[in-house]
Amino acid sequence: MPAHLQRPLKTTRTIYDVLYGFIPITEWEEKIINSPFFQRLRWIKQLGFANYVFPGAEHNRFAHVIGVMHSMDQMIRALGLAVPDSELFDPKATNDAAMFHKSMRISALLHDIGTFPFSHSIENAYIRHGNDTRRTGKSSKKLPNNHEHLGSFIIKNTNYEGGLTRILESYGFDVQNISKIIKGDSTDLIANQLMHSDLDADRMDYLLRDAHYTGIKYGQFDREYILANLVTYDAGQSQIAFGIRESAIHAVEDFLIARFGWYSQIIKNPGSAKFDIIASHIAKGFLELDHLHQFHDLLEMIKKGDERFFWWNDLYFMTRLQEVRIQKKLKDPHLAELTQMLLYRRPPKTVHHSLFAHRILRATHDEAEKEELISEIKTFAVKLETALKKHGTGKEWVFVDIPEKDVVFTRGIEQIVKKRSSESLYRERDPIKVVSKAGKPALLVQRENTLMKHLSGFINFVPSAYANQAAIQLLTELKILSGR
Repeated sequence: MPAHLQRPLKTTRTIYDVLYGFIPITEWEEKIINSPFFQRLRWIKQLGFANYVFPGAEHNRFAHVIGVMHSMDQMIRALGLAVPDSELFDPKATNDAAMFHKSMRISALLHDIGTFPFSHSIENAYIRHGNDTRRTGKSSKKLPNNHEHLGSFIIKNTNYEGGLTRILESYGFDVQNISKIIKGDSTDLIANQLMHSDLDADRMDYLLRDAHYTGIKYGQFDREYILANLVTYDAGQSQIAFGIRESAIHAVEDFLIARFGWYSQIIKNPGSAKFDIIASHIAKGFLELDHLHQFHDLLEMIKKGDERFFWWNDLYFMTRLQEVRIQKKLKDPHLAELTQMLLYRRPPKTVHHSLFAHRILRATHDEAEKEELISEIKTFAVKLETALKKHGTGKEWVFVDIPEKDVVFTRGIEQIVKKRSSESLYRERDPIKVVSKAGKPALLVQRENTLMKHLSGFINFVPSAYANQAAIQLLTELKILSGR
């Protein structure tokens, strides 16, 4: 039986997953899952407001991270890095191999522990808002306002009853090491690859899970064939890394194409993406008005075991919108209208203009074409806002969304070389490597017999602009928009 299909010792600790069936868990994993920090993930949707278009997309981060832990375990087994189940499930087994296997499972389980309400849409608002300094008694920590650093803070600063630090350290885990793996900063190359790369445990789960719950077939790939063809290689400097055998080239290319289609059709779906963008604008406005927990508030709650942090989830965000609106605390008519739209699923109008057409761009070395297009969009956005301010009544609004993250199949060789952080291309974390029968690695994007040599570096550039009906009508009358 292939290593990644082997079942652990008989145990009563199992979780049934819709994709994988019964997933066995260890004693310490059970305690982590039962902690209030982890249970919070039950109330955070995996895909933000995608359920406004895909009614089945009600799945949560809780199920996803358990699936990532399972995928991590299967990848480790397939690579021959797993310890026997008698060691994996034994809290007294603390040799290096056992702790690697256990720590990678834990890192996968906790990689989203700092997830924000509605995931990335609200996280983006916190990042743009930055560190708020209005109140005293705030934490001296100046962390980037993202989920990875928030998760790292939870893992390292909750050494009290029910806290993750207490659970992890009581079983001999190095919380600093786990934190670094989650952030992709481990000194162990293969650990970083398994957690953060073009073929990692996270993507191995969410593509299939999101396809299942949305009903969209994008995201499906031959998972078992890829797992069966994972292989390690010597990366030099006492490091091992992993890639895929030559026989699995097309399977892994299907995986990359599936992710491109998933991102384009689900994450960037024009029907649902507009609500994620609205939510981000609302959250930023609420943070500026101090209507939401500030980032430093969250850090203080975590350190003190304040139960309010456990309620910081999707329900918290939607309830705050309702409370603030009913209490008439919103003096800004634009923010008030956006809030009503999000609460009652009333989509804004899409601004139709050639600048906002979705394009496939080639990411050249200097990205000149993309940068020129972004400059034109920003100039046009100023033109729209100026026109509304000069000719409007104050009720009109428009906002433009320029994607900060590129939708790509994978980075091309020019981009890899430009951003390389190591002396050897084969010690770069992200790109997929093809390993020959002789154990020699090569980058997938350099192989002449691959689609990715030709598709790598292409960007699906998806800018958007939205407005209310009053703005569309005025901009059409001014002939700035065509009135489509």
